[in-house]
Amino acid sequence: MSTTTTVEAPVQQTPSRPRQAAGSDDVRIGLRANLRHIGALARRNMLQIKADPESMFDAVLMPIIFILLFVYVFGGAMFGSGNQEAYVNYLVPGLMAMMGLNIAMAVGTGVNDDFKKGVMDRFRTMPIARSSVLIAKMLVEVGRMLVATTILLIMGFILGLSISTSVWGLLAAVGLSLVFGASLMWIFILLGLTMKTAQAVQGVAMLVLMPLQFGSSIFAKPTTMPGWLQSFTDYNPLSNLADAARGLMTGGPVAHSALMTLAWSVGITAVMAPLAVAKFRKRT
Repeated sequence: MSTTTTVEAPVQQTPSRPRQAAGSDDVRIGLRANLRHIGALARRNMLQIKADPESMFDAVLMPIIFILLFVYVFGGAMFGSGNQEAYVNYLVPGLMAMMGLNIAMAVGTGVNDDFKKGVMDRFRTMPIARSSVLIAKMLVEVGRMLVATTILLIMGFILGLSISTSVWGLLAAVGLSLVFGASLMWIFILLGLTMKTAQAVQGVAMLVLMPLQFGSSIFAKPTTMPGWLQSFTDYNPLSNLADAARGLMTGGPVAHSALMTLAWSVGITAVMAPLAVAKFRKRT
């Protein structure tokens, strides 16, 4: 009697999916982990400043130089000889907007330099959200902006600045300038990720900054400008921020300028933040 031996066919195993590589765009990062990563990266950026205090020179010296230069060189021409104190009250709220703009420009050059050094490439290999790298850098730069604004206000008080509203109005003006400055950082981050060199970032940024700064109500009243320039000034977001800060600090209309500033901030962030994060992922 013969027996039949049954040979079972080998069971084909479905190849398992390879594990996600560290730093893949598909890795899901929880909110708590994301905040922890942002905190760690922000601490790393602050330690860099501690190791290189010269990186704070622009935030410390720029407000001092600007306020002294414009008050004593242009104050008499703007408000008449001997009226420098009145010009200080007009100028300082406007310079708060200018501080945010100049600090934001430094973010773009810093991001570009980090890519040149290979720092960003190392971050992109880690299992962290791409946005956390950029947000951490922005948080530290907002801190530098706050330092520059504080020094500007101290110099303003020394030169005769007076707050006609309240301390809350002053704090609201500072907060509004920080919010707008943070939104501008997304523009310069995208610029830093797009341009090949830090010099190119600075060159393009200055082409944009100069018309925005001097074609605004930061340094002079729009009523002294030609009609076509007044029209540009009315829609200039720096003018909206400067006028809102003046209203909050020295009295006057606030609602329209403040709402326009917040609208600009939200609009810039909504458009530029996703573009900057996408460019950060794809940059080679």
